[in-house]
Amino acid sequence: MSSFLDDLDRSRLPRHVAIVMDGNGRWARQRGLPRTEGHAAGERAMWDTVQGAVELGLEWLTMFAFSTENWNRPVSEVRYLMGFNRGLLRRRRDELNAMNVRIRFIGRRDRRVPRSVIREMEVSEELTRRNTGLTLTIAFNYGGRAEIVDAVRRLVADLEAGRLRGRRITAETIAARLYDPEMPDPDLIIRTSGEQRISNFLLWQAAYSELWFTPVLWPDFNREHLFEAIRDYQKRSRRFGGVPEA
Repeated sequence: MSSFLDDLDRSRLPRHVAIVMDGNGRWARQRGLPRTEGHAAGERAMWDTVQGAVELGLEWLTMFAFSTENWNRPVSEVRYLMGFNRGLLRRRRDELNAMNVRIRFIGRRDRRVPRSVIREMEVSEELTRRNTGLTLTIAFNYGGRAEIVDAVRRLVADLEAGRLRGRRITAETIAARLYDPEMPDPDLIIRTSGEQRISNFLLWQAAYSELWFTPVLWPDFNREHLFEAIRDYQKRSRRFGGVPEA
């Protein structure tokens, strides 16, 4: 057990931590390497962070892997990322399954995503669906605004089909139609690389999330940084718009 965990209060852990993994390209550029090398180094950071989450006993970890805006990157990089993510699932899913991790994906599985990538996603979800440890959610071809649009479209379709007859449109009826209604809202959102924005990530779910920013580029991130973020989270007072009792 890591000594970095000694001062963490296990009774006050965030139930759900979400991470914007940013800085792969800058990490590579600083070293005179192609951007693809930054993505490869980012896999090591991702794996160590997931292991740290399992070690700590987190229930949910969500990682932003590929956004709906990332299609605007050079074609060669997009092609690399599709193959990289397909290979990542093949390389890691058996290990994650052995760790009792449940793998899920959120995002649009549309025609832009190669069928071979979708197949690897489906295999990973099916392999691990009965696991009871950490739920690792990968946001892939994901955008927060797109998720809300898709939820509203489902809501309109249900209204037109008469499946919501007599019911009001509420925050709950929209939330029930998000990509993964079972997912709890993130208690803590981490962003690496010094950028201080959430960049279209979990917009609906982030309404009351605590935010933690670090200048560390993603390939240099590891489980100790995760523990540092949670340590800071445990010092905060979460009021959700209310006032603490005297």
